[in-house]
Amino acid sequence: MRDVTERADQLVLNYVSRAADAAHGVLRSDQRLAFARRLRARIEEERRGRESLRETAKVLAGFGDPVALVEREARRLAEAGVPTKGPVRERPPTLEGPPTREWPPTRVGGAVARGAGVARPAGVVQAAGVSRGAGGGTLVMEHPREVAALVVLVVAALLVPFEPPSLAIFPVPLVVWAAGSVLVLFGESWQMGERIVGIGAPIVGYTAGGVIVGGLRVGADAGLGELVRQFFDVSGTMFMIGTVLGVVWLGYRLLVVS
Repeated sequence: MRDVTERADQLVLNYVSRAADAAHGVLRSDQRLAFARRLRARIEEERRGRESLRETAKVLAGFGDPVALVEREARRLAEAGVPTKGPVRERPPTLEGPPTREWPPTRVGGAVARGAGVARPAGVVQAAGVSRGAGGGTLVMEHPREVAALVVLVVAALLVPFEPPSLAIFPVPLVVWAAGSVLVLFGESWQMGERIVGIGAPIVGYTAGGVIVGGLRVGADAGLGELVRQFFDVSGTMFMIGTVLGVVWLGYRLLVVS
């Protein structure tokens, strides 16, 4: 849990750093510092103690593009008659974001400035403006436990064709799947419902898929023995298909978070 909290805090620091970098050359040093401090305070206020990466990413997505925040801050200071270091850069029309609402005004020089505070987009904005991107290396560094869980699930599926000797009475692929499922359940980047779908897909494929496909192969007139034989013939393949679908689902949700 501590590792997840540290990664979420790092995500916030990266976002504030991007905003501070964007303010370089636009705001004076003291203005940049005050802006960064106020932005960090607003972010922490919105988080309200939520420490998961998913919730932190949603909070940062709500603040939008850091460059847009700097431009609004510069306009706020200009409208209040406070000199800044550089001119406000106009954004191209194609980069204009959705309508925004303003935070409660803050005081500048003892008076309430119009448009003060940090503006936030209304509705959902793209999470691409939140973090550094979701490349393969970044994904592994930000979500090592979750990526390890997906790898273990893939290994479980790949072991099925080799039919390794059972451990006691349990097939080895089932044991490996159970280990991967435990890792998935401890993955903080997924919602519980997403975890259940991801780890449940192989079992649904094995049972329901084996029964349905096996039943279709033997037909309605076959006996129970033939149905059982066909079930075990196809259930391994259906387990692999279910695992692939579960891993794809969990991987997709992990990319969305990143």
